[in-house]
Amino acid sequence: MNDLEEEILVTNVTASAYEELYQGEQAVWLNAGPYQAALLPGIGANLIAFRDTVKQYQFLHEPAADEMEAFKANPIIHGIPVLFPPNRYEDGKFPWNGKVYQLPVNEARTGNHLHGFVHNIPWTVESFGAQGGEAQVTLVLQVKEGHSVHAYLPFTFTIRLRYTLSSDGLHQQITVRNEGQESMPCLLAFHTAINAPFAPGSTAADQRFTMTIGERWEMSDRMLPTGSYQPLTAEEELMKRGGVSPYFAAMDNHYTAVPQNGRNRMELTDTRSKVKLVYDVGTTYKQWMIWNSNASGQFFCPEPQINLVNAPNLQLPADEVGLFALEPGAIWEETSRLYVIDLE
Repeated sequence: MNDLEEEILVTNVTASAYEELYQGEQAVWLNAGPYQAALLPGIGANLIAFRDTVKQYQFLHEPAADEMEAFKANPIIHGIPVLFPPNRYEDGKFPWNGKVYQLPVNEARTGNHLHGFVHNIPWTVESFGAQGGEAQVTLVLQVKEGHSVHAYLPFTFTIRLRYTLSSDGLHQQITVRNEGQESMPCLLAFHTAINAPFAPGSTAADQRFTMTIGERWEMSDRMLPTGSYQPLTAEEELMKRGGVSPYFAAMDNHYTAVPQNGRNRMELTDTRSKVKLVYDVGTTYKQWMIWNSNASGQFFCPEPQINLVNAPNLQLPADEVGLFALEPGAIWEETSRLYVIDLE
């Protein structure tokens, strides 16, 4: 065996990409070193699993077998759902360039539209494969006249989502390309559901996290921003530096994002296992949302958002609320990464 043949064999052993079912759903699986990931093209391109198969870490909140039907009906609190446009819009109204688009009011409690249109529909697998110790999959969603999303947001665009798995963890790259003849809004978030604890044998009491938050937005009874800020609690100050339990209180909170050392991130430390999970997102995400399932002690969702909730309806500077346009032919792109640091 020559050196080239040996290198090819090592690559085949350490990285692979293939199609196989995930709890009855068609999935693309990625393997690289100790890591494994699974993605569901038919359910919103949800990256449903990210695991360390050697240490038995399960980083994302996955649906149990008896939860699959509920997950398919509302695929929001598992894996990494893509929200476009994200979060709530007052009365379903979406004003843009002199027009007001009507989104369906799908949250009866608040009378708002919630979470957009791309997290529960099929995406197309563009490619998948493995090479050089990395496994990758790329999915696309092309929206044009006749598409279900176009009925509410009548723009022509393509969202392309690429995940790469390697010994460095999970890398995410997303692009939105405006392929129409008029400017379009680019509002996007990820409803990332992180297990805490993610390590077997650990408990909620072993978890501490920090996040690069700034101010907390005041929210109305309809969970819409008033335009004012609220004072941070002592625990929220520890979210910035020092660390605090992700379950110190029931949270359904919205914050400005303030990068530290040029990085916008959430860090979750398991004090028993002496390991830190880093969720490093791009600085284009000017807002953080955090939801912890009523302080369940099982998982929480640190959600990077381009825009503030209800941004098109707010009388605030567009840059402050993350409301910006993609001109015809323009591309928006951002990357994020989930990886682990051993603290011992």
